[in-house]
Amino acid sequence: MLNSNDVLTLVNDYLAHIAYERKPESLYEPIKYVLSLGGKRIRPSLLLLAYNLYKDDPKTVLPVACALETYHNYTLLHDDLMDNADLRRGHMTVHKRWNANTAILSGDSMLVLAFNQMLQCEKSKLSDILSLFTVTALEIGEGQQYDMDFESRNDVTESEYIEMIRLKTSVLLACATKMGAILAGASESDTERLYAFGEKLGLAFQLQDDFLDVYGDTKVFGKAIGGDILSNKKTYMLINALALADERQRIILQNWLLMPNPDPQEKIAAVTEIYNEIGINDLATEKIRFYFNESLKELDAVAIPDERKVELLAYTKELMKREY
Repeated sequence: MLNSNDVLTLVNDYLAHIAYERKPESLYEPIKYVLSLGGKRIRPSLLLLAYNLYKDDPKTVLPVACALETYHNYTLLHDDLMDNADLRRGHMTVHKRWNANTAILSGDSMLVLAFNQMLQCEKSKLSDILSLFTVTALEIGEGQQYDMDFESRNDVTESEYIEMIRLKTSVLLACATKMGAILAGASESDTERLYAFGEKLGLAFQLQDDFLDVYGDTKVFGKAIGGDILSNKKTYMLINALALADERQRIILQNWLLMPNPDPQEKIAAVTEIYNEIGINDLATEKIRFYFNESLKELDAVAIPDERKVELLAYTKELMKREY
């Protein structure tokens, strides 16, 4: 059976050797650039490890696994443009290195390429794979729109936020694990349990991202701390702080939210202090643990011997073992 390092090697090698034979090169060069920047490759890894629960030839489903990675990077390319971000994984974003029009067009082409890679799966599974992928892609767009809508609202509830991150983040992880099961010919019950496993894992992963943006170690987390606070992003942390704050704490939070050009470090420190007073760190940690444990229950219920689950379980635990 493959371990996570084997899987990462397979995915990176496949992506590095995709031949872009169509013209013009100026359309495809940004795509090669984006896919060369690395990353955790979580989605293709989950697909391959889920497939490997049942079958020992995961190389045969690499095109479908890498279709998910191509699609995921397409969403990041457009997210960067929408956010006007300068860097992605320490490198210039496409719209900064080239321009906005190139980012839009190359991103659109990545989406088409992802569907083209999907077509390389076993023909008997093609309809199920494409149906799942299409619904998932629509859900991710819906999640992104909810996230944008929340920017202008100060009454976002926790349940609304959980649904937003389920759509924006979780469903693609769930899609990956379910695709692996479909391609391996798993039973319908196992296939649905693996979807639920990926979905709950995705919720835990995104909630942990919220947490780490406030309480993470920059050197380990890989990006600056406090970005969500500076942008007034409606995260699990902020939503619950506003809901649980007393009058004094709420006034302080609202003042920082409304301040036009605050000192970044002062704002991060002040909002974090309110979070600490309310106990948001403990609340968030408890919620992360809840969804992670729920994901493990779903994996445990998959009807195959435990020894077949060792690598996927190990990968899952390593994925969540990011430094606080």
